[in-house]
Amino acid sequence: MGRLWVVGEVAADGSLARISAEVATLARGLADASGLEVVGIVVAAAPARAAADLAAHLPRVVAVEEPDAAGHAWSVLAAERIAALLGDPGPTYVLVGAGPDGRDVAGVLSGLLGWGVLVNATAVGWDGGPSVEMSVFGGKLTTTSGFTGDHGIVTVRPGASDAVAAPAVGRVETTAVGAARRLPAVRVVERLTEAAAAAPIEEARIIVSGGRGVGGPEGFGLVRELAAALGGAVGASRAAVDSGWIPYAQQIGQTGKIVKPQLYLALGISGAIQHKVGMQTSGAIVAVNRDPDAPIAEFADLLVVGDLFEVVPALIDELRTRSG
Repeated sequence: MGRLWVVGEVAADGSLARISAEVATLARGLADASGLEVVGIVVAAAPARAAADLAAHLPRVVAVEEPDAAGHAWSVLAAERIAALLGDPGPTYVLVGAGPDGRDVAGVLSGLLGWGVLVNATAVGWDGGPSVEMSVFGGKLTTTSGFTGDHGIVTVRPGASDAVAAPAVGRVETTAVGAARRLPAVRVVERLTEAAAAAPIEEARIIVSGGRGVGGPEGFGLVRELAAALGGAVGASRAAVDSGWIPYAQQIGQTGKIVKPQLYLALGISGAIQHKVGMQTSGAIVAVNRDPDAPIAEFADLLVVGDLFEVVPALIDELRTRSG
């Protein structure tokens, strides 16, 4: 019998990355439709915690202990260990999050196995094999593609599925894959952490984003203040990032992060298509803009026409009054 494999990524604190829980939920639905077994796989120096988290979403998880993962590039080591486990006959498909590490794993796996890759899936169904929807041309078109054979790799965009635990917790099997390496291990010589990034922006339930309309780095002080009052994260448009007002790690859009918060506040953001594709699946979108005809007015749930330097302080005062 064939299998659907879900690659579990490990967060900095050793827990399962949210994107992997989303992919696992999606994979359960595919397993129901296809009749294939669904299995999770976690490769890490200490995989126990993330594997247990993944078992809350899948019936079976394989935890691979890879000591070198602590000091080397994870994607290369993980891809080789995963490739060594994909030896069973029958249809086999690998699903992984479309974040930086997931994309790297998919690329290395493709090179090792010669399998095709369908990238940045916004939805995945089943039609004799994975039927993968992808947003192309800056979100203007949606394509549906499949594999010509019975093997393939799919990278899934954040927010393509909600993370929902399975009715019962699955079992975790711990193993050490002893296959010889074909690729050199890439040693990590330095790790840099964004001071403001206490949690990945992709996992935030509330995001307050600033664009060109905030006027400069000082304007992001107001954005941060509102985000703190709401218990949310700070995001930005490409225009703000390109201007050097805020780090690239907080850029949302086609060339930045893909997010799906419950509430997205856009301050001084025009809402061009490049930004829209990064946040259009948010639960509720609220925009503050002086231009009533800005593109974001077409898809925002609520548009406040006004000066953000008047609207936002009033909103912060109201939030403080209510919390006090």
